[in-house]
Amino acid sequence: MLRILKAVFVVGLLALSQSAGAETITTRTGEDTFINGAHVDQTISEAGDTFVGARSARIAGTSQGDLHVSGFDVTVTADASEDLYVMAATATVRGNVGEDLSVMGYSVRTEASSETKGNVRLLGSSVTVDGSAGGALTVTGRNVILNASIAGDVRILAQTLSFGPDAVVAGTLTYSTPDEVRVPQSVAADDRVFFEQVSSERVWEEWEVIGEEMPALPTFASMFFGFIVSLLFFVALMAVLLSFMPARIAAMRRATAKAPGQTLLLGVLGLSVLIGMVPITALTIVGLPFTPIAILTIVAAWTLGYALGAYNVAMRVWTGFGGDDDPVALMRLLIFAGAIACIALLNFIPFVGWVANYTLVLLGIGAMTRAVFQSFITTPDAVLDVDMTPIRD
Repeated sequence: MLRILKAVFVVGLLALSQSAGAETITTRTGEDTFINGAHVDQTISEAGDTFVGARSARIAGTSQGDLHVSGFDVTVTADASEDLYVMAATATVRGNVGEDLSVMGYSVRTEASSETKGNVRLLGSSVTVDGSAGGALTVTGRNVILNASIAGDVRILAQTLSFGPDAVVAGTLTYSTPDEVRVPQSVAADDRVFFEQVSSERVWEEWEVIGEEMPALPTFASMFFGFIVSLLFFVALMAVLLSFMPARIAAMRRATAKAPGQTLLLGVLGLSVLIGMVPITALTIVGLPFTPIAILTIVAAWTLGYALGAYNVAMRVWTGFGGDDDPVALMRLLIFAGAIACIALLNFIPFVGWVANYTLVLLGIGAMTRAVFQSFITTPDAVLDVDMTPIRD
């Protein structure tokens, strides 16, 4: 059992980079709250500062301190009592901000439901300002649309600038564009509008480069690099398992091939026990410090289960086509790598990819659950009846 715990701990450390993809993790240090995950959709209610990092984030609720959100696709409907900072490829702000708002991204938008008490600073290629500001507004963007009420001064640096029907500037409006644009009287009186011409060739050539290098979706190169890193991780993990416990892995594989349905049910049971460890450990109060260890155990078991499930299925397919039941270690790793590549392709099929991955996880965890149960069961002697004579079938 001690060796099993050590293995879980080591694999958990190796799988930390995968943990964000498995679930949303929330940690607290003092009054600071940190939220991390691949896809975070969460309602917050924090007394201090909140930091959120994810590929895609949907944040609602309230932050009594500063709110920091970063990711690829970010939407903030939460209200920040103090400052709000957002950095994303696509950033949308819908909540209210008690002090200042700062947003940087490729596509930036503050919606009409957003109201900022202090200053607003926006940087992006496409910037749309529908949310009002009680202070000053500073915008740098390629294409800028102003359609909100601004109580303070406004300074805009843009290649194209347009105004919506709700645009009102109470202070001075200073804008810099390649050519002078007509500012409606409803936005600001002529004596409060100042134009500073800027050369488009020098200022905007960098935006051209950004526009070419930042598509709406991840590039093929970035996706391929992520696949290679994941493939190397799982191949290295399987190489370690085959090196240190080849007999145990072979026994798990044969048991899974013999009873796949039973293994799936054991996987459901084993995963349920692991997930149930988290609230049970927390409810004991004294076990609260061990809750992160329980979460880490789930992550490690999920990763191990995925690897073992993929290996078991790959070897079953290999032997089904007439392959050797006990190939050399290098051939096993090549078969396993091919299985991981095929499973990665299934992820492009909606729903089917998720079902395939989850089934592999249950198969692997089921194999581990069976091994744990068998370790607690000793070899029984002959069964005797009450008069101590052997019972014959």
